[in-house]
Amino acid sequence: MFQIKDKIYWVGYKDWDLKKFHGDEYSTHRGSTYNSYLITDEKIALVDTVWTPYHEGFVEDLDKLFGLNKIDLIVINHCEVDHAGSLLYLMEKIPNTPIYCTKKGAEMMKKHYHRDWNFQTVKTGDSVDLGQYKLIFVEAPMLHWPDTMMTYVQGANVLLSNDPFGQHYVSPHYFNDQVNQGELYYEAIKYYANIITPFNKLVKAKIKELKSLNLPIDMIAPSHGMIWRDNPMQIVEQYEAWANNYHDGSVTILYDTMWGATKKMALAIAQGLEKQGVPAKVINTAKFDKNDAITEVFRSKGIIVGSSTINNGILSSVAALLEIIKGLKFKEKIAATFGSYGWSGESTKIIEEWLRNSGFEIVMEPKKVQWDPTGEELSECIAFGEEFAAKVKAAITPEQVVK
Repeated sequence: MFQIKDKIYWVGYKDWDLKKFHGDEYSTHRGSTYNSYLITDEKIALVDTVWTPYHEGFVEDLDKLFGLNKIDLIVINHCEVDHAGSLLYLMEKIPNTPIYCTKKGAEMMKKHYHRDWNFQTVKTGDSVDLGQYKLIFVEAPMLHWPDTMMTYVQGANVLLSNDPFGQHYVSPHYFNDQVNQGELYYEAIKYYANIITPFNKLVKAKIKELKSLNLPIDMIAPSHGMIWRDNPMQIVEQYEAWANNYHDGSVTILYDTMWGATKKMALAIAQGLEKQGVPAKVINTAKFDKNDAITEVFRSKGIIVGSSTINNGILSSVAALLEIIKGLKFKEKIAATFGSYGWSGESTKIIEEWLRNSGFEIVMEPKKVQWDPTGEELSECIAFGEEFAAKVKAAITPEQVVK
């Protein structure tokens, strides 16, 4: 338990050991937190819970510190199990307690937890008086599930935002100004790149709506990671920038290689990019964390993807990353392909088709080398990189580039 503002307590769980999330789909190198909040006004409200494995300690601590029977209502901003996973255990103790959620949230919780609890469905603008404070609900569908909403604590000027504005990041501290800013912002952009990117249009619309409500915000308290108390709107401004098909002007080269030929090509292409002043990041997809690789793709204006040809196809690590890229629906990025081959050489065309179907503009013919590249062919790869650099510079719209 930790008091974050008058009458408002963090009652979540710090998961120092967590290294993977969403099954094995998301890497959490710095662990994570499951942020639950208790508002102890004339009425006591619990906002979200913690992930299912930690339900017993969570509920027992609430009972010892405040008394479960004193909880007047529960707010579930989002029914995914890292936020609502303790409900089954909690509702065994206080079964009639009303649960405030969106209509979609009630439908989904019935499917998740197979219980018909006392659901009180709400929409944007609905509110509940607690005494000194009032809870105002703001629907946020598809940020990042259909049921998602945020809860604003009027009187305390605190936005309990659930997944938006969060990060998978655990620390001895609770607030954004208490931690390393580079680490914090890396985890915030990684979270956005890997989870929020497909919903860019919805992000922009929701932020516009949120601002139109003219709610004074002194603190943004998400459901993962640090609470934004120092200039809390900075993360909202970042989301606006990231939602605008963000890039930093760089290029990411993604490749896998069997005997090193495709690697030689990747490094030569990077030389060409750098000769023209375009920052190049070279990532071996078989060795690099996939979510960190996606973060670099998100930051880049263009990507160049390479693979050896194997069994008339491409190497599995490249295929796996291309599948993730397809689902994230990146916009306004350019691409090209390269690779070495022995006798058939289909890899570049396969990658090209995949990228085109994922929304990338293919701006150059593939660069292919048979067997191991010669010195002349590596020079051609450098020239390939230089040409792609020119394409990047021509495609950049300055208003998209932020620090």
